[in-house]
Amino acid sequence: MEAVDAFWARVTATVPDPSPTVLLGAAAVAAVLVLSPTLWRPARNVVTIAHEGAHGLVALAAGRRLAGIRLHSDTSGLTVSAGRPTGPGMVLTCAAGYTGPALFGLGAAALLAAGHAAGLLWALLVLLALLLVQIRNWFGLWSVLVTGGIVFAATWWLPPGGQVAFAALATWFLLLAAPRAVLELQTARRRRSAPDSDADQLARLTPLPAVVWVGVFLVVDVGALVLGATWLLDRTAG
Repeated sequence: MEAVDAFWARVTATVPDPSPTVLLGAAAVAAVLVLSPTLWRPARNVVTIAHEGAHGLVALAAGRRLAGIRLHSDTSGLTVSAGRPTGPGMVLTCAAGYTGPALFGLGAAALLAAGHAAGLLWALLVLLALLLVQIRNWFGLWSVLVTGGIVFAATWWLPPGGQVAFAALATWFLLLAAPRAVLELQTARRRRSAPDSDADQLARLTPLPAVVWVGVFLVVDVGALVLGATWLLDRTAG
């Protein structure tokens, strides 16, 4: 019982508010990861994990049966769920992918702004563990294990200040990476190299054309970025 209490105290422990230097430094590093062609390719695997994880979470919430998730080395992924092929549940499941990373980032910003950097990192570990049991290919397994190992190392061995910096980097990366993934989606659609994208599937499920769904994804992601940044910077200013 004492071990459980000690673990819970560690998860719920508050840490010092991130300084403006830490927040802006984390934002700058995240921006480099997103904007650098060399760094973006490996970093985009994290976006794919969040993307497919969001599909899976919403599928389960909508009452669908999750059949498995695959992550590929080209940073694509596939989430398979069983249920009605049409209807609100399927629409929500399809729409979750490109909005999921930004909404995860927004939730992370809320926890970080409330002083729960440690809790944020443990929440990420729980989500990765839930995703791990649904992975159905070796690259996906390796990708989630490596990501989870990095988060665990930050959670277990970094001092409070280091945990804050790492949590801030993860938060900014999710918020900044989500809009870029949407822009890449539209580029691929324009080149006709993504005929079965989430937006195109939504166009078949709803009266709205695919380009409108791309716009919806972008509005949600940019809105999450603006709101999350406001929460973080207002907390620091206060």
